[in-house]
Amino acid sequence: MGAPSRHRSNILNAAVTLFRRRGYAATGLADILQLSGAPKGSLYHYFPQGKEQLGEEAALLAGAVVSQTLRKLGEEHSSGADVMRAYGKLLAGWLEASAFEDGCPLATTLLETTPQSTRMAAAGQQAFDQWTAEIRHLLEHQGADAETARRLAQLAIATIEGALIQARVESSARPVLESTEEIAFLMEARLARVG
Repeated sequence: MGAPSRHRSNILNAAVTLFRRRGYAATGLADILQLSGAPKGSLYHYFPQGKEQLGEEAALLAGAVVSQTLRKLGEEHSSGADVMRAYGKLLAGWLEASAFEDGCPLATTLLETTPQSTRMAAAGQQAFDQWTAEIRHLLEHQGADAETARRLAQLAIATIEGALIQARVESSARPVLESTEEIAFLMEARLARVG
């Protein structure tokens, strides 16, 4: 990878990291440049519309990474419930490894920027839609009707988001592990009615 594309990638990854740890408002462009190791000119070259553009692209990148993770777990496990349990364990390990400094790659930023920034709101909506679609697809593949799958997927995302906040506040992975387990139980119960 050449230096120009490496700088762009490093800036985006630094933004994702700092936004999820500190939030959007508390993260300055100088902080992002320092963590990325990119020259100052790179920031303005690749993100000429400034911090909002960088925030939007960071949200889209973070959303895509979570979608890929859910898709990979879906390939490794036979049910939506098993994916939820595996994802809970993955999130718990990630939180503990960061000493609970890391949170959701979207929530911290979106809570500070929407609805004022329509760009950030749209990026967040796209990410949440992707996550919901991944889970919905798993449940439909198991036999759930489209509406049940959509509602369960939406509930799963909302529950995980809330659990991530609680986990950071408590400095404990317990809320994430228990919440994903309960979502898994609910998925199993709802799908048992289908079968």
